[in-house]
Amino acid sequence: MGLKIISSKCVGCGLCIKACPFDALKLVDKKVVVLSSCTLCGLCVDKCKFEAIEKPDRETVKPEDFKDFRGVWVFVQVDDGTPHHVTLELIGEGKKLAEELGVGVSCMLLGNIIEPVAHELSRYDIERIYAVKSPELERYRTRAFVDAAIGLIREHRPEIVLIGATSTGRDFAGGLATVLRTGLTADCTDLAVEVETRSLLQTRPAFGGNIMATIKSSRNRPQMATVRPKVFAMPHPGTERDVEVVLSESTISGDGQPTKVLEWIPSREGVNLADANVIVSGGRGIGKPENFAVLKELADLLGGAVGASRATVDAGWIDYSHQVGQTGRTVRPSLYIACGISGAVQHLAGMKTSDVIIAINRDPDAPIFNVATYGYVGDVMDIVPRIIDKLKNR
Repeated sequence: MGLKIISSKCVGCGLCIKACPFDALKLVDKKVVVLSSCTLCGLCVDKCKFEAIEKPDRETVKPEDFKDFRGVWVFVQVDDGTPHHVTLELIGEGKKLAEELGVGVSCMLLGNIIEPVAHELSRYDIERIYAVKSPELERYRTRAFVDAAIGLIREHRPEIVLIGATSTGRDFAGGLATVLRTGLTADCTDLAVEVETRSLLQTRPAFGGNIMATIKSSRNRPQMATVRPKVFAMPHPGTERDVEVVLSESTISGDGQPTKVLEWIPSREGVNLADANVIVSGGRGIGKPENFAVLKELADLLGGAVGASRATVDAGWIDYSHQVGQTGRTVRPSLYIACGISGAVQHLAGMKTSDVIIAINRDPDAPIFNVATYGYVGDVMDIVPRIIDKLKNR
């Protein structure tokens, strides 16, 4: 439901057009018409002196209006023929939400060869798989995947759709939410449900990480959220079992797609923090950029990767691909060693769910010690070389 123009009252004065910051109104035959770019902000309603514009009362939407929407869905991102680990993490979290709502968690699988992926997904506790199979879905393309997903969602009506906040997931989620005209909360760090209204409570950092905002979409369905990899724990797989696959016919035409995949070049990124089991991170407390070489030596001995705080990246000490935190990577390693990192809330948001956290800092009051499993007060460049020597002589 959009703005309503009352033609009998509209005189074509143009005051509303001047007030609209989105260029969503125009004059046609001396009457105002509303374009698809309208966001229902209401500025035009306030400016109209002739009461010729009516804004719908969206607050009248009630939970019972969504009674046909049921179930929690997880979008399956497929990399090299297998589900991305963020998909499995979301299945685990989605299962918890679904149990509270009294429904099942299902997967949305789009691709050309879906059988091996479906077999892998059957090892997890899912209700069913909703799938579209087409050669046009061999590789990710925004329009093709959104078109396929739209058909599934409109037919089966899930109330919640969860998507991994990878580069693919972010692109897909944005396009999907736009076409569905529903809400989307990006980069969530926590999810919960309000059972009485069947609302998804989506928590994410806001205002530069200074507060945690909890958002809910009370006027639209499905409710959509993206979640970074490693925010939630990976569920334990079981044995393969029979899972119902609801296969929908594909109507996607290659001729109607604005893009075409000419060549697929695998990523050669040298830093893979999201999958690292051990991370040694450095902050300004390490003293100078050259000291990252010492942290790398420790990381190599432990079979891990080098991370960094935003301050060191902004200072040009190390490349952004190493950054851990709200504006960098969210990680969940077995061991996280924070070297000279004070523990700003933005950094903690990206690593506090690590299994074991070791903090080394000269300041005994540094916030990093509040989340650390073990803490050592002292100079990083005195302690880390001693750890390296111990490991080498072990």
